Amino acid sequence: MNESSPIIRKGRKFDQVLESARELFLQHGFEGIGVDEIARKAGVSKATLYAYFPDKRHLFMEVARLECIRQADHLEAQVDREKSVPEVLRVVGKGFMEIILSDFGRNMFRVVVAEGHKFPELGQQFYESGPAVMRAGMVEFLECSVERGELVIDDVELAADQFPELCKAGVFLRLVTGIQTEFSEEEIDRTVEGAIETFMARFGA
Repeated sequence: MNESSPIIRKGRKFDQVLESARELFLQHGFEGIGVDEIARKAGVSKATLYAYFPDKRHLFMEVARLECIRQADHLEAQVDREKSVPEVLRVVGKGFMEIILSDFGRNMFRVVVAEGHKFPELGQQFYESGPAVMRAGMVEFLECSVERGELVIDDVELAADQFPELCKAGVFLRLVTGIQTEFSEEEIDRTVEGAIETFMARFGA
């Protein structure tokens, strides 16, 4: 079997299995839940589950892919590109932080780091389904803003990478090291507003 192209066969209870797996993975992470529990919650046999997915890893990858698409679409729907650059960056920054601080974001990061050396396609699929989609949207927005004379940027792709990193400043490291797991809205607003101020100071026309 080609590891980069998992064999997934759809059937009558396919969506039922996916939804149950999504709920359990978000609650317990990848390692914290087994195929038996997923099958039981979905109301299917293990044989049915394995008829859809060759193993738990491929099931998780499909759950993660769909969740990434859902979150990217949700964020995109909130963005009004006709508004000012700071206003758009505020929506994007807060939406981005909401994703990485969510249960899904935390669990996905842990799994990619823990399993990435054994299953590099897991990290690749996660990146292509989520971060790469958001990055492409950011690049497009920045290019349009440059054309309108609102921003002055020589390397738009680098700037698109820099903004989310500014939004994570201090927060992400505390999160992944377990020093702090809950962040108030005020903390997130402070970080995002600081990111916007720094970004506009560097690239504002």
